Amino acid sequence: MIMRRTILASILGASLFGALEVNAQCDTIATLCERNITAEYIPDGQFYRALLREDEVAEFDLTLFGGITYRVAACSGLSGGNLIFSVYDKERNLLFSNKEFNNEPYWDFVVANTVDVVINAELDPAKANSGCAVLLIGFKK
Repeated sequence: MIMRRTILASILGASLFGALEVNAQCDTIATLCERNITAEYIPDGQFYRALLREDEVAEFDLTLFGGITYRVAACSGLSGGNLIFSVYDKERNLLFSNKEFNNEPYWDFVVANTVDVVINAELDPAKANSGCAVLLIGFKK
């Protein structure tokens, strides 16, 4: 019985260590990604994060308000271009994808009318097979 508890404690400890390591990786990427939300933008205060492997896709639901210019910054890894992000309306019509623009790490959107959107984030399989996806949203002052 004692041996089983030791093994369980070791597994839990390894899981906790792994979670801390992933969180530290995401923190580093978020710090790097913040550079894309320049002084002319106010961050929304949220960090949208997901740990992705291979062909996994993270989904983030947002409401974008009409008359506002938004900047979406998307990062994974220590260099740009690893993360593909796509913006869809609620009917799943594609509104934008940075894949069409060499996976640019940020893009500005002018929203005419308030719209609920889903932002999908996925790793570019040619550049990474796992990593932390970080999205940051800012709106123009």
